[in-house]
Amino acid sequence: MSSPLWAVLPGSIDDPAAPSGGNRYDRVVLNLLSGAATPQDGQTVPTRPVYEVAVDGSWPRPADEDRESLARALSDIPDGADVLLDGLVACGVPEVLAPHKKRLRLIVLVHLPLSDETGLSPAEAADLRARERTALHMAATVIATSDAAAQHLSDLHELSRPDVKVVEPGVSPAEPAVPDESGARLLCVAAVTPRKGQDLLVTALEKGLSDLAWTCVLAGRVLRPVPHTSRNIRFVGPLHGTALDNAYGKCDVLVFPSRNETYGMVVTEALARGVPVIATAVGGVPEALGVAPDGTRPGLLVPPDDARALAAALRAWLTDADLRVRLRAAALARRATLPTWDDTARRLSEVLDN
Repeated sequence: MSSPLWAVLPGSIDDPAAPSGGNRYDRVVLNLLSGAATPQDGQTVPTRPVYEVAVDGSWPRPADEDRESLARALSDIPDGADVLLDGLVACGVPEVLAPHKKRLRLIVLVHLPLSDETGLSPAEAADLRARERTALHMAATVIATSDAAAQHLSDLHELSRPDVKVVEPGVSPAEPAVPDESGARLLCVAAVTPRKGQDLLVTALEKGLSDLAWTCVLAGRVLRPVPHTSRNIRFVGPLHGTALDNAYGKCDVLVFPSRNETYGMVVTEALARGVPVIATAVGGVPEALGVAPDGTRPGLLVPPDDARALAAALRAWLTDADLRVRLRAAALARRATLPTWDDTARRLSEVLDN
């Protein structure tokens, strides 16, 4: 068994009302590393004692009492311990990490650079960027979730690229969806925020595709409502478990119009069901989409923040039956090559042990 690991996490990690890709990544991988979950591929995942420290707070800008809670939690961890910190908690408070940078082996997992969040003022972004840079330069190891994200972190914070390790998310096995011949059932899965681009999707649908038949379900916690007039657009809030599985199973294509993304776990969740993806070519999304073994891309990529390009891609999907057949075949072929969560846990274990 490998050495113990302390994991410092957002207090919301298991809150069903606040689902996020980062929280899901943390939970699934820690369960595998601790032995609380069984690998699904029949192979072993190296296990170790895992001690979780979930810290409440409005991260990355916590209240004083939450900052103090984190400081106390770090002080309680024994000297020389491996400490995996979720970047949302760690990167905004380098002053809390500083007393422990030599005493503990700090390993920071960055799901999204803090200054990349949409809607920040220039001053807010600059402050978060400076804080994150300081925090990451204290870390013994920095982990990113895609090659694109690792290069971005390296460039953003003057980190040596080889020192930023990539541990990409996995995906759980799923039954293939049964497509409708029309391809008209669109699905978007993401928290409703400006960064995720649902406003672009609504604009593309209402202004660019009103002459075509389609329905669009947008699943995700609504943090910033998006005005819309079409009855064919439905915001259904966060979905979990069977409800989310059913949403994927009853869609023909996933639409993911994010303005900024380090990976895009919903992309591989769709592909795991043989569902093609129409997405923006940002960050790690092209890596998540990948290609089928024959080199065919299982979806369409469009420029970010471009409602017209998104509408054009959707129009092509809705009006070209041959295109739908090709993309579905590519998605089914890509399904067999997707990384699993077991792969993610093994890779993270390798990083922790080196």
